[in-house]
Amino acid sequence: MKKSSSRASARRRLAPADLKNVEFTGGFWADRIKNNRSVTVPAEYNLCRKTGRIDAWTLKWKPGRPNQPHIFWDSDVAKWIEAAAYCLAARPDQKVEALVDGAVDMMARAQAKDGYLNSHYLAVEPGKRWTNLRDCHELYCAGHLMEAAVAYYEATGKRRMLDVLCRYADHIDSVFGRAKGRKRGYCGHEEIELALVKLYRATGVMRYLRLAKYFVDERGRKPHYFDIEAKARGDASPPDYSYCQAHRPVREQDKLEGHSVRALYLCSGMADVAAETGDAALLAACKRLWRNVTERRMYVTGGVGSAHSGERFTFDHDLPNESAYAETCANIALVFFAHRMLQIECDAQYADVMERALYNGVLSGISLDGKRFFYVNPLEQHPEAFRFNRWATQRQEWFGCACCPPNVARLLASIGKYAYSQGPGEVVAHLYAASRASFDIAGRTVRLEQATDYPWSGNVSIRLDVDGPADFALALRLPGWCRRPAVRVNGRAVRLPAVTRRGYARISRTWKAGDIVELSLPMPVERVEAHPAVRSDAGKIALQRGPLVYCLEEVDNGARLHDLRLPSKSRLTAKYEPRLLGGAVAVTGRAFRRSAAGWDGRLYRADRSAGRAANIKAVPYFLWNNRAPGEMLVWIRE
Repeated sequence: MKKSSSRASARRRLAPADLKNVEFTGGFWADRIKNNRSVTVPAEYNLCRKTGRIDAWTLKWKPGRPNQPHIFWDSDVAKWIEAAAYCLAARPDQKVEALVDGAVDMMARAQAKDGYLNSHYLAVEPGKRWTNLRDCHELYCAGHLMEAAVAYYEATGKRRMLDVLCRYADHIDSVFGRAKGRKRGYCGHEEIELALVKLYRATGVMRYLRLAKYFVDERGRKPHYFDIEAKARGDASPPDYSYCQAHRPVREQDKLEGHSVRALYLCSGMADVAAETGDAALLAACKRLWRNVTERRMYVTGGVGSAHSGERFTFDHDLPNESAYAETCANIALVFFAHRMLQIECDAQYADVMERALYNGVLSGISLDGKRFFYVNPLEQHPEAFRFNRWATQRQEWFGCACCPPNVARLLASIGKYAYSQGPGEVVAHLYAASRASFDIAGRTVRLEQATDYPWSGNVSIRLDVDGPADFALALRLPGWCRRPAVRVNGRAVRLPAVTRRGYARISRTWKAGDIVELSLPMPVERVEAHPAVRSDAGKIALQRGPLVYCLEEVDNGARLHDLRLPSKSRLTAKYEPRLLGGAVAVTGRAFRRSAAGWDGRLYRADRSAGRAANIKAVPYFLWNNRAPGEMLVWIRE
């Protein structure tokens, strides 16, 4: 099979940078990538082994034994392999490679003669394949395995896992579709759609793209396949089609409904299929759903999915803070969707949301030491809530449903793909970080080296090195949060209105070795307010500096954070503190706190409480819960 990942697609304008060509040289992302590689990825392998997820592939489980293979365990192992593959792409490691090869060997031996591959159904329920697509994650697990296979092949050149998953994809293609004798089904938990497009790009096999398109197109059509299969298995439970985005065909949907992870994985798959097929109606649906989620259903942290019940979206502008779900996987899925739309249109609206989610709602999902994880990411927290919702108050080492830890690991290991893109005659910088990257532009090697303390500072210097003079465009994102960006090339100011399109300063010229581009992105502390329809945030503000949203923690500000009020004219100061949570910029200022005097033995009273001056200190939201447990608050009364 021919590898064709660099082949131009029908609508995709850009292609993400090759991970092997991006290196983070120090600072914010380098520290997190190193910790992910040395701490998180090994720890997650050990937990997959300890909980039986790895050994499930031996198919030796018998009734009565512990660690019965669960219906979604394959996806946890697959995401770990994908994370390991991205780590290997950046830095070869024989020990990690041997661990992956061992898992792949077990998968290859477990694979059925017809290509089927699922540890639960092969060992636990061999007679129930494809009988409950709505609930049982078979195609979802298959999709994650495909993503892992592509990542491992591209990182190492080893084909075994790719070949195993191609056999599985071929089997799935023989089972599903509109041809006579095939099932007209699709998965209740989307994922395989985007995975099949990855498999197509890696192999050039067109039937994988056609199958992805089928799964996208079939969803929501009547008669509902979920009704057909439920009747066949004697299941009379009432269906909720919106929960799995099957309430309407995808091209007719205009609001993101149901389970937030599923919804955004579907959007990612839709964007991929639209990019490869040039389907304008499908792309238009993506844009409608994008506007709905980012303009009406997204937290200021880039978190999505407000309800604990069903891990789902509710209705427009319903964004409660203390009960926010904002699952880490959903926030990651929003990054996936944004990144795909960004490759199609190179519009900063997508990169701005991608950055917001990455720095806030995603990074909050993992502890500073890389060993513990949030499943949910609330924007307000009281320690007593720990007794009622343990996941929300303290990060955990692992979960019974462990989708989030390996999802964070694979995203952190692949950040280089999100930082840069390349198109015909242009290099695009989406994220700013101390890094080196190289590209092939019209037969010439172009190297960029970024020097910056971003996100603590908005000063960025980019040095270019080219093999002789080269004509191309360097496109630099001007973040939406920055009011007065400035760009200089070799010391000369660039007139940004003349070169800025869709939030990117596109500088076209003949570049020479040693050229220097400097960005100045001023980062004052901003008071952010929510749309008037967001009931939970009325009369409140959130603090933001650059891409970072800030929060108050009890460890810095004492208890009763809800009683703090921040005057609109109170001066706010940002200062880097090297000993604060590994080094971070804190925001300080003067506020007022309601006095608790005179309340003994009383729950309500008509007398007004006095206010006392109080100093406040806010830290980046993603760093909360790394010190003493206590209250946390993002939205502050003004």
